[in-house]
Amino acid sequence: MSLSPHRLSFVFCGLLLTASQAMAAQAGWRQITIPGTTADAAPIVAALYYPTQAAARTIAMGPFAVNVAMQAAPEARVKGLIVLSHGTGGSELAHSSLAEALAQQGYLVAALRHPGDNWQDRSLRQGSLERYATERPRQASRVIDALLNDPLWKDRIASDARGPRVGAVGHSAGGYTVLALAGGRLEPARFDAHCGAERAEDPIFCNTGKERIPATNPGAAAPAVPPLTDSRVRAVVALAPMGALFSAASLAQIRIPVAVYGAQQDRFLVPRFHAEWVAANVPGVDMHRVPNAWHFAFQDMPTMPIPSEDGDIGANPPGFDRAAFLGQLQRDLPAFFDKTLN
Repeated sequence: MSLSPHRLSFVFCGLLLTASQAMAAQAGWRQITIPGTTADAAPIVAALYYPTQAAARTIAMGPFAVNVAMQAAPEARVKGLIVLSHGTGGSELAHSSLAEALAQQGYLVAALRHPGDNWQDRSLRQGSLERYATERPRQASRVIDALLNDPLWKDRIASDARGPRVGAVGHSAGGYTVLALAGGRLEPARFDAHCGAERAEDPIFCNTGKERIPATNPGAAAPAVPPLTDSRVRAVVALAPMGALFSAASLAQIRIPVAVYGAQQDRFLVPRFHAEWVAANVPGVDMHRVPNAWHFAFQDMPTMPIPSEDGDIGANPPGFDRAAFLGQLQRDLPAFFDKTLN
């Protein structure tokens, strides 16, 4: 029996719909622990979000809620690996809605809890600026090392002639972290110069530096921060990044795609010194200025008050719709990585 062209079109559309439904993914979730580099070094805990066909459900995790399928079986292939770096004193769960969106669009997302700079442990913030700026990017690179060598994941992560497809997203100090992976280099002298001139205009950033011990004797030259570029990282997104300490020359040498988001009412990292400094110096940057947004607009809304140097992280300026903005990010970032990694 033959089918008319009209009927064939219905059959074809039905097959496409069925295939589309079969491909629709939810976000799976599991946790991994990466051992420290020495016996006394803290391990890195990372939350993994990945595409799965299992049903997701909403689960409360501390002050945040995730919508995931716990311990679900992952899809056979993922589009790439995205490392997600939280801000200072933060949590691997603070950007779950963004991680879930990336997972639903086919990515493996590794949201690490930075040892020494998280909500439980801020010891890294008590050390020198140079050690702080060095350790964070190294921790992110160790997560990439671990997953590219993990038997469960290494063959699932899409590769091409350049190797595995890897990207990175970071907020605040996490924005610094991913820009360092892209090639930005800290210039320690910029902290004293910036805060000597602009402390009144950038007070929160400059005051957080008071708790760090100096790395050198007064008057001595600060030690050079080594290059922290990770050549496996092909594209980065920096959300309200800590950017004032990067040298202009190093930012100008970045050759991978970079998207920067600046919260225009950010009082924590004032945009003209941080996000705008990065945007002014990185070639071809994709700059997004978010109107009427404070620093924590990029984080999920917590279920309880969480204090910060700039007040409750769940607070929003009058008229700012954080849910709508996060929804836009959940569309923008998968599209950015689809374009830059594939």
